[in-house]
Amino acid sequence: MIESGRPRLRRGYGYGYGRLVRLSPVILTVVIACLAYATPPEMAFSRLLPAAPALAAAMWPVLPTVLLGTVCLLLMIGLSLVFPDLGTWWTCGGIVAVTVAAAYGSHVRLQRERTLFQVRLVADAAQQVVLRPLPHRFRNVEIESLYLAAAAEARIGGDFYEVVDTPYGVRLLIGDVRGKGLPAVGAAAAIVNAFREAAHGEADMTDVARRLDASCARHNAAHPPEAPMERFATALLVEIPHQSNRITIVNCGHPPPLVHSLKNVRVLEPSAPSPLLSLAELIGDQYRADAFDFAPGELLLLYTDGVAETRARDGEFFPLTEWMRRQAPTSPRDLLTALHHDLLRHSRGSLDDDIAALAVRLHTS
Repeated sequence: MIESGRPRLRRGYGYGYGRLVRLSPVILTVVIACLAYATPPEMAFSRLLPAAPALAAAMWPVLPTVLLGTVCLLLMIGLSLVFPDLGTWWTCGGIVAVTVAAAYGSHVRLQRERTLFQVRLVADAAQQVVLRPLPHRFRNVEIESLYLAAAAEARIGGDFYEVVDTPYGVRLLIGDVRGKGLPAVGAAAAIVNAFREAAHGEADMTDVARRLDASCARHNAAHPPEAPMERFATALLVEIPHQSNRITIVNCGHPPPLVHSLKNVRVLEPSAPSPLLSLAELIGDQYRADAFDFAPGELLLLYTDGVAETRARDGEFFPLTEWMRRQAPTSPRDLLTALHHDLLRHSRGSLDDDIAALAVRLHTS
């Protein structure tokens, strides 16, 4: 599972670049000192020395920042012995003042980084509840998952998925809660937890959908949305029987899945729309299940709307169906790896929405 929608630098390049950035306050100090010594006193490069501890506060702990400020102060005193008319005391006072402020700024930054670290730990725990790691194989069904956060700092959003092996077959869920932040995560958790229970207890997939709708409605009643619009979710439920080449799909306002075969790509459109989760009480609970052929060796792609709505800088949407047609027969893992790469390339590494996807392949045994 991939947690961030930002491409990573190669290890060697990223490590060398990060090391150079961390050493930049020292490099700046050396450059200023050399210029101050090698140029006429009228140019007064020594007055730039307070910039070094100020820069160090952005990336160093408190003690190294203070030590660098002390080094700059000693350098200034040394330069004053060579060039007596540098305005030493004014510059020394500036170095001391900036170093004190930089040390305080470094302390505040470290406190915020610790807080952010704790928040990320909580987010990781929430992720394990909503987007727990999936086995790669359920009997004769091979499955891979993909999650891309729109923001590099994000761990989880309103997109969700789940797969369970039941007496009725392997059942899959993927969906997207309207909204962002913790309220969307809470609604997603309520839906996923309801699915884990209902998938084992309900023989009919439309009854599973009704259970999810009721759970989402109860969650909204207990945690009313702040916005005037009702919180709802799109969802796609899929059942893959253990001994059949026909799958059952209940589409609750979700983007239709795609099936990639050797000959073509099929879009599995529903025969009639089913209500979105949490809206059945308003528009009726007429959930409908459709059956489609799904042969061994074919690839089934389930995805959230963030995939198809990924935009290039000129506003063009990602051409998912055409992209799928260009893919050679491959494994679910390789398909999602290629999708991940091409989504980042299409958007230039700047995703506007969270993305979740499941790739499924049926084996003969």
